[in-house]
Amino acid sequence: MIKATLLYGHPVDALAFEKYYYETHLPLSSKMQNVSKVDLTKFVSDTTGGKPAYYRMAELHFPDQATMQQTMASPEGQAAVADLANFATGGVTVMIGEAENVL
Repeated sequence: MIKATLLYGHPVDALAFEKYYYETHLPLSSKMQNVSKVDLTKFVSDTTGGKPAYYRMAELHFPDQATMQQTMASPEGQAAVADLANFATGGVTVMIGEAENVL
């Protein structure tokens, strides 16, 4: 399984980020086909109780890399990627990896 991990930096306005994320971006992203699973995380602290390095994380799981590439190249995938500029004011880092389930 292949996973796309999006790490969102701290936004300029967290309330505006959350509103746009849930009301606009997630409904837009949900139109992408062949996504096996989505995990969303809102970080609350780092290991010392301080400010976390990132604000949020989204993990999109795909059956394989070819499916992920096809999905991201689709009009729905391209619309979701283009939409990031509309709300991710703290920037976004994207990483692709092979997911391993050990438990």
